[in-house]
Amino acid sequence: MKLLLRILISALLVMAIAYLMKGVIVDQFTTALTVAIVLALLNFFVKPILVLLTLPVTFFTLGLFLLVINAIIILLCDHFVDGFEVSSFWTAMLFSIILSLSQSLVYQITGEAK
Repeated sequence: MKLLLRILISALLVMAIAYLMKGVIVDQFTTALTVAIVLALLNFFVKPILVLLTLPVTFFTLGLFLLVINAIIILLCDHFVDGFEVSSFWTAMLFSIILSLSQSLVYQITGEAK
């Protein structure tokens, strides 16, 4: 149940951020729901591999390279989900930062924090 609530919250946040941000397009709510599910899967399966492969760079940048990895995850999601478009790498980076911060805030408010 907790996972379903997190995916629903993420989908709502994806819709809200796409509405407010130029360069990000989400066709409809079902697309946002698909984006939330695909992001969860990519974060679970792909992100740990990317983090491991880029560990030296992440270490030397004091963790800032993780922002690049998050942007890459967003761009991969853009590639896999029809109806979800991100115009550039920098837009993906900003989108990922806003999504992460807003998820943290909402999870703290709702008591869903990890």
